[in-house]
Amino acid sequence: MSDSEPGDVQVRLARLIEAPSHLVYEAWTTPALLRLWWGPGGFTCPEAEIDLRPGGGYRLVMQPPQGAAMVLVGTYREITAPSRLVYTWRWDTGPASGEHESLVTVEFHDRGPRTEVVVSHAQLPPGHDASPYRVGWDEGLDKLAVQVKGSRANA
Repeated sequence: MSDSEPGDVQVRLARLIEAPSHLVYEAWTTPALLRLWWGPGGFTCPEAEIDLRPGGGYRLVMQPPQGAAMVLVGTYREITAPSRLVYTWRWDTGPASGEHESLVTVEFHDRGPRTEVVVSHAQLPPGHDASPYRVGWDEGLDKLAVQVKGSRANA
């Protein structure tokens, strides 16, 4: 069974990260750690709120290098620690603010001392180009890889 509809525009990326899956999952689900890496390129995440339970919500503030902050909100649908997260994604403010919710699935596959992270972002807003989402996830995963590798070295 698929969470996406026929003709659904979606993004799917996989990345091998040099850290065990429990550390990568923790970096994705702990507000203080998430703020250290969330967002593409030069973006920062000055605020992160997470209620990590099915039906719980999250709120992330993404600050681009220039311009107004964007706020992202959603609800957790599935939590299988430390291997899988499924949650909705809605722009409260930003490129597609409104009521449209897309769906993100993140899988954390244990590969010994490494983790394969697979991100699927489906049901993007109608008429929205998938390219900015692909770039955002790609650059965000780069930052995540640096963050968890650094935290592992300091552990």
